[in-house]
Amino acid sequence: MKMSRAISTLLFACGAFVLSASAHAEFEFRFYTGIQGASDSQVKGDDPDGVGKFNFNAGWRGDSLSRKPPYYGLSLTWWREDDWGLSLDFTHAKVYADDKTLRKSGFEVLEFSDGLNLLMLNALRRFPDVMPGYAPYVGAGAGLAIPHVEVQTRDGSRETFEYQLAGPAVQLIGGVSYAMSTKWSAFTDFRVSYSQNSTRLDGGGELKTNIVTQALNVGVGYRF
Repeated sequence: MKMSRAISTLLFACGAFVLSASAHAEFEFRFYTGIQGASDSQVKGDDPDGVGKFNFNAGWRGDSLSRKPPYYGLSLTWWREDDWGLSLDFTHAKVYADDKTLRKSGFEVLEFSDGLNLLMLNALRRFPDVMPGYAPYVGAGAGLAIPHVEVQTRDGSRETFEYQLAGPAVQLIGGVSYAMSTKWSAFTDFRVSYSQNSTRLDGGGELKTNIVTQALNVGVGYRF
């Protein structure tokens, strides 16, 4: 799956989301970045013309701000008058196998670096009366993992370099926003995401791994 198709899907969903909501609803568009990491995970599969069958524990690095493009996210939230919200959320996370993993795995490259991209639908609840100007919020969501799969054998004979629709994903969110004006807000939140990634290797074979990412975000929001 091309990244342009993933973005088009998000924009189309956002448009349908806006049109289906009440004209009197409050909408909020958010942009965020932050520090993102990932827990170790089991990687298994088969590369018949490369390293053969494999099953190993991978250590992942996030490198969220040191490589381009950096970790970032976009979301559009429809807030109801009862302070429940529904958001469409796109997160460009990233993971790289560490050096120890590469040495023992037989791969030269093993990463989802142009994105362990997550397209999510979240349910949110905010609490604006806790403190003047501040609104804590919590949420949970489910959606799809759309990673950019980058796998290469040490001799360079086998390489996979493409976006794929890899499997389901879920996440939990907790944070707080601050109203800077009637339209603009700043926020910070912490989120944990879990994605099942069942990917194809170019020329035959597969690679599967379930990845948990953690991120501490900061961002800005615009209400309309």
